[in-house]
Amino acid sequence: MPSQSTDQQTMHIVLVRVAWADGSGWAKVIGPLAAEGFAVTAAPLPLTNENVKALVYVSALAPDEGETVADVFYRTELDPRVPQLTPDENGLIYYPHEAFAAAYAQNATNEELAVLSAVQRPISPACITAPVGRPLWKDRPSWFLVAEDDRMIAAANQRFMAERMQAMQRPFAVDHTPMVTAPETVLQVISEAAATVAAA
Repeated sequence: MPSQSTDQQTMHIVLVRVAWADGSGWAKVIGPLAAEGFAVTAAPLPLTNENVKALVYVSALAPDEGETVADVFYRTELDPRVPQLTPDENGLIYYPHEAFAAAYAQNATNEELAVLSAVQRPISPACITAPVGRPLWKDRPSWFLVAEDDRMIAAANQRFMAERMQAMQRPFAVDHTPMVTAPETVLQVISEAAATVAAA
């Protein structure tokens, strides 16, 4: 999400992690953005920040006001390779190691899969069952990288969300984790959003 400081013209890119991932998943995107002169933060949690000028969704879920993440995730039939997930004895949901290659990041190398599995952060059921408030995409220009080969979130579901957001859709033949497996596509969409903000 590009934002701009009011006291200086340095544009700040805030990268928000996806479920079961941590900030290291953005490593291939952070370096090139920093090299272009952007200030970059990989936030462990979404940030509430009035300086946000635009949003870029990368093969993501975008619930509307009053919806839950589960509502939009399950609105289309899931790929049969997506595992059935249940909380463990501590009430946390982990992603199975073998499913990273099958459904989460099928285009990743073995080394990338090992890292994705090793650094994963479990999610709480509350993350997907709590209704959201007014989403920021209602008030900011948005871009949506539609991952056409996504096995976690069906491309048709991504297009549905992007259309109701009135987001600029940018489809690519990538898996659920293009920030790892096709970072050039993510950089392209972020750069477009940043250029639009700068021009405004």
